[in-house]
Amino acid sequence: MYKVTLESLLTDSIALKHLPNAGFRHAVQTAENAFKLAIERGICPDLATKAGLLHDIGHTNWEEHGEWDYESYNYFDIHPIKGAERAHELLTLKGEHLGKAREIALAILFHSGSSPITRNIELTPLQRLIMEADDLDAREGGKHHNLEISFEKALEKVKNLDRLVQDEIKDCDDNCESCHRR
Repeated sequence: MYKVTLESLLTDSIALKHLPNAGFRHAVQTAENAFKLAIERGICPDLATKAGLLHDIGHTNWEEHGEWDYESYNYFDIHPIKGAERAHELLTLKGEHLGKAREIALAILFHSGSSPITRNIELTPLQRLIMEADDLDAREGGKHHNLEISFEKALEKVKNLDRLVQDEIKDCDDNCESCHRR
């Protein structure tokens, strides 16, 4: 089994504190989308699924009067910046290889097309993949963040995704240095 699993990330107190702001369903769906895209494109599914799962870990609550304030979110939000830092911290605390943690954090940093930091930057294949995996689940007005599944269902889906990733990377080394799917 690979060292840092999606299950270990989802069940960590850092993820449990921050992922609900954007929704467990959206986090898991984006990880599933990332897995499919990674397989299609020959990109490492381990990096892709971890970045997909954690891509919105930097979200804060943008509700006003019980409704998502999408206009303020689009203008003021810096969740990719906060998320990249939180994800990097979580991954390194879990023992992720530092190079992999960096790749995942950078994919999170550049995942949002509404962020000014993504303008005029040539994205890597992994960074583009995470942006697209996120967009595949997007709903008008940010409603994808309000759709929910139970934590138990999210955990079940993540465990299944862990098995799929393990099957794909069973012959890989831990640090990805010799991998053609980076």
